[in-house]
Amino acid sequence: MKLVILDRDGVINHDSSAFVKSPDEWVALPGSLEAIARLSQAGWRVVVASNQSGLARGLFSTETLNAIHAKMRSELAQLGGHIDSIFLCPHGPDDGCACRKPKPGMFLDIAHRYDIDLQNVPAVGDSLRDLQASAEAGCTPWLVLTGNGQKTWDTGDLPAGTQVGDNLAAIVDLWLEA
Repeated sequence: MKLVILDRDGVINHDSSAFVKSPDEWVALPGSLEAIARLSQAGWRVVVASNQSGLARGLFSTETLNAIHAKMRSELAQLGGHIDSIFLCPHGPDDGCACRKPKPGMFLDIAHRYDIDLQNVPAVGDSLRDLQASAEAGCTPWLVLTGNGQKTWDTGDLPAGTQVGDNLAAIVDLWLEA
């Protein structure tokens, strides 16, 4: 089974320092949904792993988050794509949970759900915490330069073995050509 793990904000859709709080605020990055559709059509399982501390902060409800994800799935379906599952951390930064990136809890849950060793499973993110969590879980971390990616790249100190691509579409092109 070919599996890929994607962060949401900054990888699939535009990120916001004020949080994406409604379906109207969720706007796909150019080419990201088409890239996911190509992965789906090539037989890959696409999983999203996303910190969503806006829930803990009271910025939006679970129902609103579900509506955001329904919009993402609907737009993707129109292109022939599919997200197999969405894993999220609803906790705030100070809650001490094991699932909030940079901790690997969400990734370990994905490994358990799919009964897969994450060694060499690509995981795409735009922040250092995305890369750290995926690397600690055994994935191959990929940094996109969208969202916070350019800032993350400029800061440096990336986990060993981190690969870099301009955006999700460019990374998917590399995978599907291999």
